[in-house]
Amino acid sequence: MKKLVTLTLGLMLAINAFAANPLKVGIVLSTGGLGDKSFNDSAYRGLEKAKKDLGIEFKYVEPASPAEDEEFLREYAEADYDLIIATGFQMTESAKAVAADYPNSKFAIIDDVIDLPNVKSLTFKEEEGSFLVGALAAMMSKTGTIGFVGGVENPLIKKFEIGYEDGAKYVNPAIKVLSVYTTGPNPFNDPVRGKENAISEINQGADVVYHAAGGTGMGVIDAAKEKGVYAIGVDSNQDGVAPGTVLTSMIKNVDVAVFDTVKAVKDGEFKTGVTIYGVAENGVGVTDLEFTKDKIGAEKITKLKEIADKIKNKEIIVKSK
Repeated sequence: MKKLVTLTLGLMLAINAFAANPLKVGIVLSTGGLGDKSFNDSAYRGLEKAKKDLGIEFKYVEPASPAEDEEFLREYAEADYDLIIATGFQMTESAKAVAADYPNSKFAIIDDVIDLPNVKSLTFKEEEGSFLVGALAAMMSKTGTIGFVGGVENPLIKKFEIGYEDGAKYVNPAIKVLSVYTTGPNPFNDPVRGKENAISEINQGADVVYHAAGGTGMGVIDAAKEKGVYAIGVDSNQDGVAPGTVLTSMIKNVDVAVFDTVKAVKDGEFKTGVTIYGVAENGVGVTDLEFTKDKIGAEKITKLKEIADKIKNKEIIVKSK
């Protein structure tokens, strides 16, 4: 009996100790920070779900500029966080430097690949999700011209543009696709410039405009609403930003990738290397068209689903560059 009591007491102490020391996750958010209704908000949702479902603790920081990224990542490593997440390709070099200096810490990078033994790389087939919204844009366009607004012209954002154009041309080979990159000092958080870019394309006949520009995209949506055309959101479900104006959003389930990675650390199953999330892995796709089902119509929605199924089954191979 005494042994049983001792064993039970020891088990209770172990459980209490575990509860008192939950898994600690630190995330450095990308340019635009929380409230971008896009990339950062999606990553944050993944951590909120991990906190609710797994009992973890997390801290986030919103750097004023990319120059601060390395400092914040280093602070998490020095504080011995169980997992440190770098959000976005802009942090690649910073994350690589810090991960190399702290080989016993676990890191994750979203949207790029770092080949180090303590880094998990989480990437997405943005071109597949963009193919789907491009196909829908072509189905809905009455002018035969659609637009794309990107943040910066680099290999990642080009994947959005290429997939969008190819999806549109899969439906209508004759469609015209206009593209512009915001650039400027803050390309992913400049809604004023995003609105200007979108209006420029709308004035050239575009009646659907897709953005891959973070917070800058709020200006794209505003322009579409003002001019009476459709916008397409990105990363998170932005359909509710301007119901009826936002045709759909190219969902990029960063929250799923973040949650999966945190759970793997908690379960002792963290593995480095690259994980790629595409349509087949529920990593990218479109929304449930909450506000636009009636405008789109059942026939077009069925066709869009057929295209998604063909991508899943590899009947359609979407190129990324």
